[in-house]
Amino acid sequence: MAGILFIISAPSGSGKSTLVNQLRTLASGLEFSVSHTTRAPRGSEEEGREYHYTTREEFERMVAAGEFLENAEVFGNLYGTACRSLSDADREGKDLLLDIDVQGAAQVREKLPDAVSIFIMPPAPDVLATRLRNRSRAEGHVEEKVIERRLAKARQEIENYRQYGYILVNDILDRAVEQLAAIVSSERIRRSGAMVDTEAARLIAIAEACRQRNSIERLRPVLASFGLLNT
Repeated sequence: MAGILFIISAPSGSGKSTLVNQLRTLASGLEFSVSHTTRAPRGSEEEGREYHYTTREEFERMVAAGEFLENAEVFGNLYGTACRSLSDADREGKDLLLDIDVQGAAQVREKLPDAVSIFIMPPAPDVLATRLRNRSRAEGHVEEKVIERRLAKARQEIENYRQYGYILVNDILDRAVEQLAAIVSSERIRRSGAMVDTEAARLIAIAEACRQRNSIERLRPVLASFGLLNT
């Protein structure tokens, strides 16, 4: 059986990278796809760990050659997932985790509708703004215009939450990590047809509570804070 493809999307500053890093310490057999990007490394980022850093010319060559499963432009930089990520994970018998934006996620879902899609929301705009400022401060500069632009972009991305099967609100880190790990475990249990014992039932219950259709009450205050309650 082919491995499971997990897609995770979130607005910039939502804590997605922290959640993904913790998930990778908890879930075995999960390959992380390192995306390509034309943006410069930030802080302590390293080639081949956070991203494969490349030139715009090389990126465009890869697009023309059909080497990307998905690609998108975000804030003037190009990002893409190489097709070989899927074949590499299949060959190693692992599930694959993609950390991609809403544009790329839509492309992947169209090509691979069985993919499991997860959207991570910040709890409120002020929390997101604080996280963005803290990250910018750690990188040595804070530009309010950039932060305002990212907040506006976050609102646009959150509008797409209905496209995702699961929704997490990253307000309490430990809980969000538990929910994310439960989603991975639940999907593996469901697709393998394994017997459901007490622990499996607990994980499935946590995951089911995060399904979009079961998350409306949980999402209501978040959507309201971003002015999206009626979308």
